[in-house]
Amino acid sequence: MRLHLLAALCCAAVLAACQAGPQARDPSTPLPADPDARAVEASSGEGSTPAVDPAGVGANELGQVPVIMHHRIIEGGGGEYDRSPEEFRAELQRLYDEGYRPVRTVDLARGEVDVPAGTTPVVLTFDDSTREQFALDADGQVDPDTAIGILLDFAQEHPDFSPVASLYINAGPFGVADSGPLLTWLHEHGFELGNHTVRHANLGQLPADDVRKQLALGARVITDVVPEAEVTTLSLPLGIWPDPRDLAYRGSHEGDDYDHEAVLLVGAGPSPSPFHADFDPLAIPRIRSSAWDGGEPNFGSDYWLQWFADNPQRRYVSDGDPARVSFPEGLAEQLDEAHVEGANPYPPS
Repeated sequence: MRLHLLAALCCAAVLAACQAGPQARDPSTPLPADPDARAVEASSGEGSTPAVDPAGVGANELGQVPVIMHHRIIEGGGGEYDRSPEEFRAELQRLYDEGYRPVRTVDLARGEVDVPAGTTPVVLTFDDSTREQFALDADGQVDPDTAIGILLDFAQEHPDFSPVASLYINAGPFGVADSGPLLTWLHEHGFELGNHTVRHANLGQLPADDVRKQLALGARVITDVVPEAEVTTLSLPLGIWPDPRDLAYRGSHEGDDYDHEAVLLVGAGPSPSPFHADFDPLAIPRIRSSAWDGGEPNFGSDYWLQWFADNPQRRYVSDGDPARVSFPEGLAEQLDEAHVEGANPYPPS
């Protein structure tokens, strides 16, 4: 099997060398100053960083990716799963300083990872669609004190940090009587709207028909007001699976279908690369957003970001070209065979 895969990689490398590389962005065309426009551009895959020598940036697109789970962003930090605005800003600053750039869950699941060369994708997820996550004022402007408001403000100050995230929606999103304008705004500005069941149900306690109802109606919460939205990813409430598990993947209730390409778990480590043989889009682990004092591991975001800093060889590092998968050739056995054609193994320098 190993020789078979290495031979296939060699053939793929020869084919890739015969093809023209991606076109560089016209330097005379500036990046949009408006963070909303950047979000749309990021989600569409435009504006990719031109490909560079993968060895020169230490590319390893078989490395691991942090998928960070957030709940409320509230003064004082709220409960165990909440952060204060100051803590959230500090987390964004650390991610930026240490070379992480946001993508959405659906991008990770599909292997459509488009971040600049030398940087690492990070997925920012938000469960429960609470008031503290997103709100619009009477003029239709984003409340700057919400999680999305803070993210947009941070991106305005750091134009190479795309303000994209994945929000997992329950009934009555964001605590308002009419959530249509909010869901529409998020969809139009490149944010992902995902399923979190209609009532934040413990799927492990429900019969199959009720599981299907929770998931089908959960998707309807979104598509009833944003018909063009594709609800393709699910965050399991409480991280609990239904029985059998495949009820979470796809199904139907009274004519309403759901079909999930990715399922998010609750804990408690980084995700494999979407190109790694161990990656399962239907069971993506997440890291809880939380501080760490350097003592006993709590396996939250601060802990894992420090772990990546101490173990940089384990981290996904982009080569800047979303059409190929670059990695040190010694890691060839870890490549999922589905991605052999785009593989770009390189020798140690």
